[in-house]
Amino acid sequence: MIENTFSLLPGVGEKLERRLWQKGVLTWDDFLASRRLEGISDERKQLYDQKLGLCKDALDARDSVYLAHAIKRREHWRLFDLFRGEAVCLDIETNGLQPSQGGYPTVVGLSDGHDAVTLVRGENLTSETLNRHLEGYKLLITFYGAGFDVPFLLMTMPGVHFDIPHFDLCFAAKRLDLHGGLKSLEAQFGFARDASVQGLSGYDAVRLWQRARYGDLTARELLLAYNREDVAYLLPMADILYDKLKSSTGIMEHLVGAGHGNA
Repeated sequence: MIENTFSLLPGVGEKLERRLWQKGVLTWDDFLASRRLEGISDERKQLYDQKLGLCKDALDARDSVYLAHAIKRREHWRLFDLFRGEAVCLDIETNGLQPSQGGYPTVVGLSDGHDAVTLVRGENLTSETLNRHLEGYKLLITFYGAGFDVPFLLMTMPGVHFDIPHFDLCFAAKRLDLHGGLKSLEAQFGFARDASVQGLSGYDAVRLWQRARYGDLTARELLLAYNREDVAYLLPMADILYDKLKSSTGIMEHLVGAGHGNA
């Protein structure tokens, strides 16, 4: 999908992007091979060619950090198929307070679909360990992480950094007019949480943390299980939402009509 994307160019929105597709300009290579394009001045075409050339270089180098800055944040989802095998899902639990009121993360869960790790405050959760576990990944997947998890971590854990593209499934669902929180969408897509954490909420996670702080090992294990379930279905949910988003752009009808394979 990313090589069909022209909305990364300044002044190019989804309408102009669709017009380019309609005219048979389906890929960056198509754009670069065109001497002139209707509605784009020669001067602007030259500037666009330069930007696309740099993006192509970054794509060849699999430089997701460069692409994260080159592409509008709301379009980071378009990088999913490229970096799916190097994506990490993240979800946090907190003590229930805002950072300005003494809030802090209690648990940070990470999973790439094969390996999973749970970092716990007072045990192994530090800025250094979190950064180390994020190293090597090229795409971040969360549910409302752009609105909560990431800013919360940045405010409470100095030194933590997030510089890779971010596919936030909450905002993806809203763009598709799919309603409900994470647990509701999991149910809509047929994902079932482990029976041990069925019915638990973020409020329960705060309560479990308070009990775990005072030595309740059962509460600790239930909290960690709850967090593991929070990240367990993010990757398969990203597969579904990505396909729906891609279809919603209208690109597929042009690719099929032009005899292209999957983009």
